[in-house]
Amino acid sequence: MSKNNTEYESHNDEIDLLDLFRRMGRTISKWFSAIGKAILVSIVFLIRKFFPLLISLLFGIGLSYIIKWTTKPFHISEITFKSNVVSNSEMISYINRLNKLLSEKSISQVRDTLSINPENDPGILDLEALWIIDKNYDSIPDFVDYRNRHDVYDSVNVRMKDRFTIRVKVRNPARLSNIRDGIISYVNSNPVFQKTNEIRLQQNDEMLTRINYDIKQLDSLQKVKYFEETRNKIPEKGGQMIFLQEQKTQLVYDNIYSLYREKQTIELEKSLHPDIISLVSDFYQPGNRHNGGFYYGKVIIPVVFGLMFIYLIIHRNRKRLKEIYREY
Repeated sequence: MSKNNTEYESHNDEIDLLDLFRRMGRTISKWFSAIGKAILVSIVFLIRKFFPLLISLLFGIGLSYIIKWTTKPFHISEITFKSNVVSNSEMISYINRLNKLLSEKSISQVRDTLSINPENDPGILDLEALWIIDKNYDSIPDFVDYRNRHDVYDSVNVRMKDRFTIRVKVRNPARLSNIRDGIISYVNSNPVFQKTNEIRLQQNDEMLTRINYDIKQLDSLQKVKYFEETRNKIPEKGGQMIFLQEQKTQLVYDNIYSLYREKQTIELEKSLHPDIISLVSDFYQPGNRHNGGFYYGKVIIPVVFGLMFIYLIIHRNRKRLKEIYREY
């Protein structure tokens, strides 16, 4: 291939690239122009139709408060537990059986299961056990997975293994303590959980007995070694002494301290968590009803405003829509 042909093709490639960039620039310019025009038209439309849209907003607000005043109030609160005998997954699944009964409207059965007297009925509407998420894996609870959408394969933000939350929706928040006692009674009545907890406590006692025995044995060994090392001190000139077997004695000390730390951990576990589940944080007393005006307004107001907006657009372009309808 000649030199002239090569230069000609290179020149053509440069022209093609320049043309491509020009077209891209024109396309982007048209997009920005269309977006700007759409924003300008929308602003003008909103200004011209200000009063109908304002009426729709006021109507949505009024409708929200009417629904609020005509419906019974309910309150939401949460309680946090620690499972001591089974995994959080098993405990959450077990407690959420109550949620299934509530979804089937078997409220009286849930009340009986929780051993709640009808006279002290808190009016349970919903009860659900939920995972607590630990962001950045730092063992600090960050938020509750209310929608149960956490990715189990996420290794940075993980489900906490030492606690879970139960969220309840009730009519009478003054009776939340009855729900707490009922949940504990419900869990403690499970025979499998009872047997597992008995075995756990028995194993802790056996481990403590063995640790105490090992501590005594190491303590005796430490005294023997100390006596041997003292006897095996070798005097030298100048009054200096050389100590033999010092390293072995240090190893004994480390083992004793390790056993003491393990003993303290087990004793703490026995003292703080002797039951099947342990209360981490109790129900908080909700100050206001959950289903207030905002609860309904955040759905009703946008819907009413959107319907009015669509109606105004259709009404503004009704002639064009009639022509399209007749055409097709």
